Amino acid sequence: MSERKPTLRERQRTETRRAIQTHAVRLFTDHGYDAVPVADIAAAAGVSAMTVYRHFPTKEDLVLLDQPTLLIAERVAASSPTHPLVRRVGGALVAAATALTGDDGGEGAANKRFLLDCLRLMVSTPPLRARHLDSQYALQQAIIEALGHPTDSEAAFDARAATSACLAVMHTALTRWADDDGQTSLPDLIERGLVASFGQEAVAADRSD
Repeated sequence: MSERKPTLRERQRTETRRAIQTHAVRLFTDHGYDAVPVADIAAAAGVSAMTVYRHFPTKEDLVLLDQPTLLIAERVAASSPTHPLVRRVGGALVAAATALTGDDGGEGAANKRFLLDCLRLMVSTPPLRARHLDSQYALQQAIIEALGHPTDSEAAFDARAATSACLAVMHTALTRWADDDGQTSLPDLIERGLVASFGQEAVAADRSD
């Protein structure tokens, strides 16, 4: 069965959302998060403030990204259930980082600066740090569901522990990546952190595995 193509209205909504967020992150980066009102973001994007709030209910939402969570959950769900948990989760984190930063030669390279700007804003702005922690919890839940949402208490504990540990590695890699201004490879940093934490068996010999 062929995948349903988005309607014209859905495409327009996605484009409007992307434009608003792009202008918001640029203004926040140039002038500071607290110094930029939503009205200025709306004016830069050529929309009304009501439209901004329709797409982003709070100002903090303008810096949060949904795409990584979806990519990571999809990769986890597609991974082999015979692999160790840290390999399933860690491999998904590496694969998603590869796609998002363009390390695979894809479209992600154009988004690299945007991702760096979002990351720096989340790290340096107290209200955004709090929301970032909330988003990490949501990502953890999405990963656990993608693993099959184990109902057995012991299996559920193992899934949560492995996911939490892998996300801690990712956070450390993201911090280093931001400090290096994206000059290092984010997928390589995540993979290096996984090996340092869990050993070589935590990563696939081939990233396509």
